[in-house]
Amino acid sequence: MERVVENLNRALGGLLDRDPSVYLLGEDVVDPYGGAFKATRGLSTRHPDRVLATPISEGALVGVANGLALSGGKAVVEIMFSDFVALAFDQIVNFAAKSVSMYGHTVPMPVVVRCPTGGGRGYGPTHSQSLQKHFIGVPGLSVYEMSPFLDNASLLELAMADGRPAVLFEDKVLYGQRMHQDGVVDELFGYELVDPESGTTVVSLRDDAPCDCVLIAPGGLSARVLAAARELFVQEEICCRIVVPGRLYPFAVEPLLDLLGSAGLVCVVEDSSAGGTWGTEVATLVYRRLWGRLARPVALLSAADSIIPTAAHLEREVLPQAEDIRDLVIEALRA
Repeated sequence: MERVVENLNRALGGLLDRDPSVYLLGEDVVDPYGGAFKATRGLSTRHPDRVLATPISEGALVGVANGLALSGGKAVVEIMFSDFVALAFDQIVNFAAKSVSMYGHTVPMPVVVRCPTGGGRGYGPTHSQSLQKHFIGVPGLSVYEMSPFLDNASLLELAMADGRPAVLFEDKVLYGQRMHQDGVVDELFGYELVDPESGTTVVSLRDDAPCDCVLIAPGGLSARVLAAARELFVQEEICCRIVVPGRLYPFAVEPLLDLLGSAGLVCVVEDSSAGGTWGTEVATLVYRRLWGRLARPVALLSAADSIIPTAAHLEREVLPQAEDIRDLVIEALRA
């Protein structure tokens, strides 16, 4: 099976092949290096005039992408590590997102800012953060996250067709993992795309057992959430379904209302530290639409209030692990 980074590379190449107005910009994205995680390997050889290496200035390279979009082009930007997207915050939030509507009529801004994100690789405090929460709720801006359940060609197509600038988070631990195919995860679990417009997939037990708990998590957490769901089923006979949205914001809650409303527990898991997060946004939407049908309060598990340590054992204490998710579900269902 194809690795996630190979799938992403193929998706980027296909986008460049199909659309001559698309540019790919970033630091060290050209061959022979092909990007820090090799997502752009071979693309500059095929499209030397549209895959361009930039100086080390995140603000400048996103600014160039914005200019391309305003002049009728399209741009995919690679930020080498998502931590450094903070240096482009002004161009994303104060320019790209506002340009969609501030000129008196709708202006498409087909810009996708790719952000390799998250911990799990021992890169330490300045190369391991999950900054999704800082882009939630910005008018005119969409937020996406890669997952092993959704082909990246579809994800990029969604982000480009949105008409709004988008930030695409790509959890670094996913790059070396395999894409799931044909609706099959393993001997216990399968998955289904339930909302093509937001790229939301639902992972379920293949015997379609009644659902005790719905776990909502971004793609980067999918392996940990799946491990927790497997252990809950095997050891506790608790049946979980997992919602993995391609588009984090705006979060598409409508297609999930029946599933969420019939569950004994809804639990949201994220790698961002608590406080003003994507998880709280999702919980608020669920409460607003399902207040009278929820059997229990929505449970939320976030990262600890800490920097991300370099040492693996300390990093595990900060970021939610499978056992943390398992314990949260058991405690909430027994409350």
